[in-house]
Amino acid sequence: MNKLLLLVDGSSYLYRAYHALPDLRNSAGEPTGAIYGFLNMLRRLQKDYPTAYRACIFDAKGKTFRNDLYQEYKANRAAMPDDLVEQTGHILELVDMLGWPILQVEGVEADDVIGTLAVKAHEDGFDTIVSTGDKDMSQLVDDKVTLVNTMNNEVLDREGVIKKFGVPPERIVDYLSLVGDTSDNVPGVAKVGPKTAVKWLTQYHTLDGVIENAQNIGGAVGENLRQSLDWLPQAHELVRIRTNCELPDKFASIETSLLKKPENTEGLKKAFERFGFKSWAKELNAARQETPKAAGQIALFDESEDKKSGFVNDKEYETVLTEKQLEKWLEKIDKADLTAIDTETTSLDVMNAKLVGISLSIEPGHAAYIPLAHHSMEQSEQLPLQSVLDKLKPWLENPKKHKVGQNLKYDSHVLANYGIRLQGIVHDTLLESYVLESHRRHDMDSLSERFLDYKPVSYTDICGKGASQIGFDEIAIDVATHYAAEDADVTLQLHQSMWPRLKENDGLRFIYEKIEIPTSIVLQKMERNGVLIDVDKLNVQSRELGVKMDSLQENAYVTAGQPFNLNSPKQLGELLFDKLKLPMIKKTPSGAPSTSEEVLEKLAEDFPLPKIILDYRGMSKLKTTYTDKLPRMVNPETGRVHTNYAQAVAVTGRLASNDPNLQNIPIRSEEGRRIREAFIASPGNKIISADYSQIELRIMAHLSDDASLLKAFHDGQDVHRATASEIFDITPLEVTSDQRRYAKVINFGLIYGMSAFGVASNLGISRTDAKNYIDRYFERYPGVARYMDETRQLAREQGYVETVFGRRLWLPEINSPNGPRRQAAERAAINAPMQGTAADIIKLSMIAVQDWLEKEKLDSKLIMQVHDELVLDVPEKELVLVREKLPELMAQVARLKVPLIAEVGVGDNWDQAH
Repeated sequence: MNKLLLLVDGSSYLYRAYHALPDLRNSAGEPTGAIYGFLNMLRRLQKDYPTAYRACIFDAKGKTFRNDLYQEYKANRAAMPDDLVEQTGHILELVDMLGWPILQVEGVEADDVIGTLAVKAHEDGFDTIVSTGDKDMSQLVDDKVTLVNTMNNEVLDREGVIKKFGVPPERIVDYLSLVGDTSDNVPGVAKVGPKTAVKWLTQYHTLDGVIENAQNIGGAVGENLRQSLDWLPQAHELVRIRTNCELPDKFASIETSLLKKPENTEGLKKAFERFGFKSWAKELNAARQETPKAAGQIALFDESEDKKSGFVNDKEYETVLTEKQLEKWLEKIDKADLTAIDTETTSLDVMNAKLVGISLSIEPGHAAYIPLAHHSMEQSEQLPLQSVLDKLKPWLENPKKHKVGQNLKYDSHVLANYGIRLQGIVHDTLLESYVLESHRRHDMDSLSERFLDYKPVSYTDICGKGASQIGFDEIAIDVATHYAAEDADVTLQLHQSMWPRLKENDGLRFIYEKIEIPTSIVLQKMERNGVLIDVDKLNVQSRELGVKMDSLQENAYVTAGQPFNLNSPKQLGELLFDKLKLPMIKKTPSGAPSTSEEVLEKLAEDFPLPKIILDYRGMSKLKTTYTDKLPRMVNPETGRVHTNYAQAVAVTGRLASNDPNLQNIPIRSEEGRRIREAFIASPGNKIISADYSQIELRIMAHLSDDASLLKAFHDGQDVHRATASEIFDITPLEVTSDQRRYAKVINFGLIYGMSAFGVASNLGISRTDAKNYIDRYFERYPGVARYMDETRQLAREQGYVETVFGRRLWLPEINSPNGPRRQAAERAAINAPMQGTAADIIKLSMIAVQDWLEKEKLDSKLIMQVHDELVLDVPEKELVLVREKLPELMAQVARLKVPLIAEVGVGDNWDQAH
């Protein structure tokens, strides 16, 4: 049996590690994300492929022979980011400390060094494993060389290369010469993609054979080939890996020069402590060899391919204008395992959007656009809209025909406008990105640049901006095809890039498949259901608010001794701080005195005018945001208000409601509560509200495993009274209302990371008293204190925390050198698992309730979700059944160490039911 040599493309690992992790930093503010990611991948690799012979190969600085061959070689590559440059030197030192031989050879690339070593290993009786995701390396594969792609655990031997590329390893150089290599800025033959290249090489065997037969190849690609004949030999030289590089003398023998060296344990320990890798430092101290917990938890990204995996840029986009073309595509999508679908419309308002066209893609680089309502060409040249929809409808409504899209909730609404219920939604790239990296942007352009290193055509590129922007239905059909088909193509390729990363981690896969995808489907139905609004009631309330605002304004003038613009921060600041000489609490970034709500609330404790301003602002917000606006947002066809629930916004997993926002209606004031009276049941129905009781405190009990907190919930105690009893060392019966209020502030305050200063401000007590209360709280609830300390530490080490179900909540600033930002991230680290778990639970409840309603074929409808509350519109005949079943369903969606309890209310309107 041959010996085994393990070769790692270190330069690739550098960028993979850098892009995989957030901006992790140690206590001194040094960047550490790339260091951590690189070492974690290396440790995992050597565990999977234990061998005494190994090497890590990096690109040397400076130009290579390829730059001499072609000046534009890699000219599209951006310079290495400064913070990665700063980490690279440390990485090289640490790789050496781990005992890995390191090679950097001037004038050639790491690929060439790896190729040379692989050939030499073969001669010396070694089998070779090359750890890389670079497709160029496939040319090295033979019976002694195997590639391992750690992104998806793909192992490529000879048969694997043929299956993946359609050509054997010895033809990969010819293949790459024809299709080009965008990552290295090596052009191929224009319009020649993988399919065409494989076809030519199958027919003519080699690149030379293709060149010799260039005159026999017809069409536009044949002409492009003939125009590239002078270039192809140079492309061949650029993509061919050298296997005969001159290596330093010390690497003359693999057996001696690439033998693993002993680890520098002391050096590693100091480095791990310096960079904040405490789990690894402890592991060294304990002389254990297993992978640390933090490393295992972050393996999703560490084992993944460089995010910028490359866009398949050989585009074949088809405009479907005939019945024959449509039938051909119907056959394709019917047979496909997965189809990317995207709609082009006249509006972002889902209830009013009209279809302009539909795009489809079933393989990278290939897509079709079906124009349906463009005004830029004769209507007769397009297929009739209804005819196309009639033919597509069976496929669109078939749950067994799997679809992927970018925010398919929107497309579902658009198709619903035409009586089509989109089914078979198994993937959504918006949600894939959200589950992978909730803290980053999830629009298609951002995802494409981040994951595919490709910038797609933007909407404004073809439609313009601002007042001069035209509708998509006015775009020329050829331009529209490129844009729309590319959307479907990019979506498919994004899915192929992100899905392998998701499915490797059980927690993230559960969040995506069992929570986010089904939640999206439920949300579409909820949005479609809409909410019935009593417009007359809102109009009355709006007039009443106007009268109250006028009264408050007059009162403000009298109190101030002069009229002024209550809506002008500048005038208000001059009045409060220059004329009335009120104490300045805070400044704006420009240095002016702040008149924020926080400042006014503080001033209102001692002065009347700030209180009047606050009341006026509250009334004004209610009037402009709700009582004036909601009547205008009633859909004339349905008579209801249809909000949009944004699913990929909050990093914790919470939903956001907009247009209109139904989640932030103030309920502390009487006027705010009255607005909920205008949310009414349908005729013959009642509103049911089901709200989880103290869910975040229950999750805290579960996560902290604190005995006293668990007991309080298991015994059904009033947890705030129980906390007051512990803090004030009295029996629960002796707790006063003020003491219970103090305990409630502390219970919820600590969940949100509130400091002694925050507790003191909230309760109006001294900071010393607040600190004493908090200290006493942690004495009585040591499990909570332990949980907070351990969570902060874990967040610093791995850059994220997790919900009970495995949702990752990234904290990019957790190791920031900026004190306030770091402290905010530490507070978020404590709160995010609770708020995120609560978000997961309410989503699971929505799914369970909707499934039950459909299974029982009830007419009751989910109409709103507000944080921990579900709101339903229920026929009176179903009232008893739904009221009884709802809390049962909501209690059973998760098994925590304490019971989940949902409280149910019923009424003619939302306020009565709440």
